[in-house]
Amino acid sequence: MNRQFDPATLELMDRPQPVSRELERDLENLRQLNRWFGSYALIGRFMRRWLERGRQLRIVDLATGSGDIARLIVDLAQRAGASVRLTAVDKQPATLAIARRLSADYPQIEFVEADLLGFETAEPFDIVVCSLVLHHFSNEDAVRVLRRCRELSRRFVLVADLRRGWFLTAGVYLLTALVFRESMTRYDGRLSAARAFSFAEMAELARRAGWDKFEHARFRFGRQAIWIE
Repeated sequence: MNRQFDPATLELMDRPQPVSRELERDLENLRQLNRWFGSYALIGRFMRRWLERGRQLRIVDLATGSGDIARLIVDLAQRAGASVRLTAVDKQPATLAIARRLSADYPQIEFVEADLLGFETAEPFDIVVCSLVLHHFSNEDAVRVLRRCRELSRRFVLVADLRRGWFLTAGVYLLTALVFRESMTRYDGRLSAARAFSFAEMAELARRAGWDKFEHARFRFGRQAIWIE
């Protein structure tokens, strides 16, 4: 099963658009998928190890979407006794507007409108998180994303994404046929499964990006992650 990627074909959520009920519903579906199918568990596994009690940490969440991963990290930090300042970056103004509204009770989070490849910071972050983003890019740009993640961090980097395969493709098809049937979620979900990198491809991207010392593992529900610590 080869990767299918056409840079001229954008996922619906990546296209310029105003805040709408359709977009809000799609982002709500993504939050439910993250909660039920492994993203929260995957992120939590690493944050519980990296969020040290008594430490003050600067964290960036690249391509934050509706900010659910950013809010999860803040919640985990509070439980761990760590103090965090989190920068959540996304290039879509409508998506950021929804994220800001949902994060009204999270003063620790600063939202920044920027393309992650062009995002700049005065000083590196302690932790860089990039979740379910890499499959949106061509192979060449995915290497640039991984290189940028490494440049932005002085300690930890976590890049998590889908893992292409028959299990993921079949699972996404069934979920979007039976449960998450809204047109945007169905279209984007199936396109994401076709665009995901295989396990071997993900490792090769990291090597091309200069990640000389990294770890890489498969996770449940067609997920994978590479990380530096």
